[in-house]
Amino acid sequence: MSRRVHRVPVHLDAKGVGRLPPDDLRAILRGADPLVNRGGRTLLCAVLRGSRRKEVLEHGLDRIPVHGWFRALSDDEVMKRIDRAIVDGYLDIQYDYRLPLLVFTPAGWEIERETYAHELLDGFEARLRAGPPYAMEELKDRNRGLIVRLLELVEESEDARYLPLLEEWAAVDYKKVRQRIARVIRRLSHLPPDEPREEPDPVLEVAR
Repeated sequence: MSRRVHRVPVHLDAKGVGRLPPDDLRAILRGADPLVNRGGRTLLCAVLRGSRRKEVLEHGLDRIPVHGWFRALSDDEVMKRIDRAIVDGYLDIQYDYRLPLLVFTPAGWEIERETYAHELLDGFEARLRAGPPYAMEELKDRNRGLIVRLLELVEESEDARYLPLLEEWAAVDYKKVRQRIARVIRRLSHLPPDEPREEPDPVLEVAR
């Protein structure tokens, strides 16, 4: 007979917090990204409050852009905002054995994907300012939907300055991503698309 699992209870309390301003919602979702299926509300609260406790530092959570976003608020006030994001359907709770972990809903991931893709595009600009060699390995093994959106942003920019970065990226990533990068390179180089064109592949657009 299997032993009963006593799950850690979750009591959401968003009282007094109405609809979140867009910037605050994006900050909460950005802070949640590295915690998906790994951490819960309490750790997210610590990140957003700017904590430098051991768990935050060990996992590099002090280096994400929204670390300390709600530094001026109390733990209780930050937790209510996190709970509001859950109540409004942008984050959810799933259990790993007995522990409640954060996950994105499709609506939350759509917002976070856009936020993170623009952040990665800003990283392109930082690389250009620093100059070669351009280390692009960190883009490998990222969520496919995130990478597709990043490449869309690069293509929409029509900025040929990104060509050296794309070429370096294509040298280290997998075939499917290389094919998409090649398309963008041809677009920024004002070359006609290859024929026949690659058949579209399914893109993961939901919570990881």
